[in-house]
Amino acid sequence: MSIADPNRVILTGENPFIRLSETDSDDYTTNASFWRIIFCPAGPGHVLYLKSELTENRWRIYSDNIAMARWLQSTVQGMLNAETADQAIPVIDAQFSKDGDPAYFWSERIDTSDEEIILTWHEIGDPLLIHTQPKADPGRPYGVCTVLIPALGARLTRNGVQAAGQAWAREREGRPFSTCALAFSESWTDSP
Repeated sequence: MSIADPNRVILTGENPFIRLSETDSDDYTTNASFWRIIFCPAGPGHVLYLKSELTENRWRIYSDNIAMARWLQSTVQGMLNAETADQAIPVIDAQFSKDGDPAYFWSERIDTSDEEIILTWHEIGDPLLIHTQPKADPGRPYGVCTVLIPALGARLTRNGVQAAGQAWAREREGRPFSTCALAFSESWTDSP
């Protein structure tokens, strides 16, 4: 019996996310999808897809590799959130740095010529290992193997102004989860 996944790996990296809301609902006031890509057909790099009251409720894209950001829009990120697939959204050139220990807190910092965005996760929970196959769910052509680490505390600031809302507790696969999580060791697959 083979233990190798038979599918084609299309990317590997990290995809921590922050989804904040004023009430315990999926009506997010801030939706941030951060990617640190180690490998994909468009090369390595970082990208943040962000929609918040801090961005006038419009999507903004920050990246240090525009080709990778666009490739993600046309594949995995665009599948996860169709609004982010719009290739007309400008990509803002940015620099990225990180800090922390994921056992306690984690921060990602994005700097542009006139913006500073900081995403921070804290109140870290127990990791979950999720593995799905391509096409296992309708509308999801890709599979994923990821370590999801829920964070019951999260904060996003843009130029020192904190986004409204908070993280909310959820359940996933019968385990404690959150609307905010660190997603490390994430690999996405496509059918061969």
